[in-house]
Amino acid sequence: MDFKTSIYLFLIIVISLSSFTTVQANTTGTLPPPRKLTPEQAKVASANYQKYCALCHGENREGHANDHAPSLKSKSLFESGVPHAILRPMSYGRKGTAMGGYLDEVGGPMTLDETWDLTYWLFEQAGVERLKLSTNPVLGDIKLGEKIYQKECSQCHGIQGEGVTAPALGNQSALAHNTDEFIRHAIINGRQNTPMVAFKDKLSSEEINSITAFLRSKALGWKEERTILKALPAPEEYVINKDGKDPNFTLKDGMYVSSKDLYDAMKNKKRMVLLDTRVTSVWQTAHLEGSIPFPYYADLDETVKGIPFDVQIVAYCSCPRAAADYTIKKLRAKGYTRTAVLWEGIFGWMHLGLPVMRGDIEGVKD
Repeated sequence: MDFKTSIYLFLIIVISLSSFTTVQANTTGTLPPPRKLTPEQAKVASANYQKYCALCHGENREGHANDHAPSLKSKSLFESGVPHAILRPMSYGRKGTAMGGYLDEVGGPMTLDETWDLTYWLFEQAGVERLKLSTNPVLGDIKLGEKIYQKECSQCHGIQGEGVTAPALGNQSALAHNTDEFIRHAIINGRQNTPMVAFKDKLSSEEINSITAFLRSKALGWKEERTILKALPAPEEYVINKDGKDPNFTLKDGMYVSSKDLYDAMKNKKRMVLLDTRVTSVWQTAHLEGSIPFPYYADLDETVKGIPFDVQIVAYCSCPRAAADYTIKKLRAKGYTRTAVLWEGIFGWMHLGLPVMRGDIEGVKD
């Protein structure tokens, strides 16, 4: 075999092997683990997870228990996203999704220390090393990225990234909090033990970069806003239309009332109690007029004070029914039989064009 033929065969082998080379994340080594929780901190964090998170994310952090909430045990998530990619959505929520903010500063039930401890507890449970990912922008062809996104991703994540059976990728708070490499790492490696597959063997580096650039382009024009918190209703305000008649709902499956029927009852000044069973921070942002914050995780003996047994109670949430179902079942076990759940949830209610009360939104100045 002559020299030219040898070089030719060598190049063929190199090219052939390169077609099987998987796409790798841009890393610069590993980071040391975050601080270790004390046994007492870990105990409190574990209890907080079960109290606030398990309903949607699953008792064992497996995800998709309700409202396609993502897995919180995925290796690729925790090796790339601790602490801030976990802490920020836990603290401030994901606007436009069922994920509310759990930090007390925005109306949630946990202190800053408790949100940090829960973040570190989740990391310890995942049992992974932290990668030091690049913070540089990922450059790609946005138009190509959109084409590939619509083909490969939109069925689960939505045509406009709104989330269907998987998390909303067009969510501006998520795009603001996550780096390009965090997004790229998730596409490359998937989310283990979830429907999110790894694309490192299916798409080229150029294609993955282009999807990342396309998703990043959806953050353009994002404007930070904050909600001015309203005073919470007092017990004497729990019953709306105190002198009104009973709505006499016909409930689907003995449990559910439609948005149309509830709206008609509200317009006709029927006597009711409306319970918003989401975390209180999202009640502050948008809620049904006259509703009271009644978080699914709250101490029921405390929250039912001021609610009579003879009034029609309607609970709602945003997932669209999990937290409300959970709350109404607890109320029924306590003897509250005049109870119902809003079938469509508040997002369905708003999608139908029905009104909500909103907190005053104040733009944050530069």
